[in-house]
Amino acid sequence: MAAKGKITMELFKAVSRIIEGTESLETMAGHVTQLLTGALNIKGSSLFVLNPETRELEVLASFGLSPEYVNKGPVIFKKSIRNASKDRPVVIKNVRTSAQLQYPEEAKKEGIGAIVHLPITFSEKVIGALRLYHSKSWSVSAQDLDVLELLARNLALAMMYTRLLNALLSIRETVEDVHTVWMKNP
Repeated sequence: MAAKGKITMELFKAVSRIIEGTESLETMAGHVTQLLTGALNIKGSSLFVLNPETRELEVLASFGLSPEYVNKGPVIFKKSIRNASKDRPVVIKNVRTSAQLQYPEEAKKEGIGAIVHLPITFSEKVIGALRLYHSKSWSVSAQDLDVLELLARNLALAMMYTRLLNALLSIRETVEDVHTVWMKNP
């Protein structure tokens, strides 16, 4: 992604169609990580959701990475990539020379050369993260980083919409169950 404009409008539209057309968060995350990995010609990508109690990033979907790397241990938001903030992306251009990683040896063993970390925020709170992994050193243009930030914002909206939809469906199911029981035993 060293060349300016690697993330095209077509790619952004394709990701947007996936986001708007999927009701399952896991399915959406799987499609997004697969599409980004292939379209950007990178090693892999992961979409995480933040557990608010443990402050761990839990893998929602991952593509292109080995199970050993994905399951290497707990990914603590503040430790996994040092200097990660809730509102700015972090670009680690070269994993081999960076002191920012929680699991540097595992990243090297996996063949990861660079990482782009994008926080997924909603209402100024981190709810997840998108990470893109390249097998080589990686310079990301400012334009591509801007587009990736917009993509992360869209993912935040999709994640919150899906959570809300699932909560409403659960409430509806509960009300229907109560109504059915009440109608049998008036």
